[in-house]
Amino acid sequence: MSTEKKSCDIFAFAKRQLQVEASTIASSEAGQQLIRSAESRRQRQQPRRPLSSRPPAAADGKGPAQRQRAHLQQCFYRICSPVTAFKVVDPDPSALDGGHVLALRFEAMSRGQFLKPYYLMLNRAYLHVGSARLRVHRHTFPPAIPLAGLAARHLPGPGPRNSSSRRSSGANDDDDDNNNKNNSHDDHDHRDGHRARPQDLDALVRALRREIARYHNRMGVTADLRRDLLGLRRERPGRPNEVVDVGIADVEARHVRLTFADGRSGRLLMDNDGNVVKLAVYDAQDRDWDAATHLAAGWTADHADTVTKQLHDYAAQEEEDQEED
Repeated sequence: MSTEKKSCDIFAFAKRQLQVEASTIASSEAGQQLIRSAESRRQRQQPRRPLSSRPPAAADGKGPAQRQRAHLQQCFYRICSPVTAFKVVDPDPSALDGGHVLALRFEAMSRGQFLKPYYLMLNRAYLHVGSARLRVHRHTFPPAIPLAGLAARHLPGPGPRNSSSRRSSGANDDDDDNNNKNNSHDDHDHRDGHRARPQDLDALVRALRREIARYHNRMGVTADLRRDLLGLRRERPGRPNEVVDVGIADVEARHVRLTFADGRSGRLLMDNDGNVVKLAVYDAQDRDWDAATHLAAGWTADHADTVTKQLHDYAAQEEEDQEED
């Protein structure tokens, strides 16, 4: 069953790859010239037919080329505009601010492919206290993105007002109605008599973009480790002290769990940008300091390829020691 599933996966991958290559060739300048020349020769050789009897565009190669050009245009836009803002309306009849919601779309990319975008929706939830400040309404970010902390830092609420502030704002409501429709009373928000911190939506967007990129960098490092370590094991099975499993150990993808063939476990710790900063190996009783020392020897960089090389050298060294014995 596993062999059949693997064959089906290979066939599906080859079919998708063929479609991508065919669309790329058809949309290229050389491909367009070939299509135009073939069409002109066919028109010269055959009598002109009415429009109703002509073949559709997809039959002569124009359909895939047009779809590929549209796809490329969409990709260019998503690359140049990683964050898109648009307005939506909440269908809930009891929604705040008449259901008006500001939505932000964040693009994510990994291994040269666009992933499912993330969405952040904001609404004006403080209108009942005379403030047009924004608040997080809905979002699709994973738990690894510290949205709550970033929103508290860059989108602070209006805060409670003191009694004098409430009286003064109540006396001036009629004078401020026409001036504060779009920026309602933000300059009069007070916290313990002091002006409330202003909101900075641009800073929030930049921070979220940075956290998304870091999160996917860490996920990519884990995927590279899994591919390199487990791929070599399939080529040379049965090597002692070889890594047999690689996985993520926490929701933030900062800790990478390693499992060795002899039952020992390892742990890699990455920083925010996906650079490996610590490595530890554990046996059944305690930490395996000998293995950790061997892996740390010659470790001059903090990239995943250096860790992979050290793990490969460690497994090969153990194999050579057994052959000498």
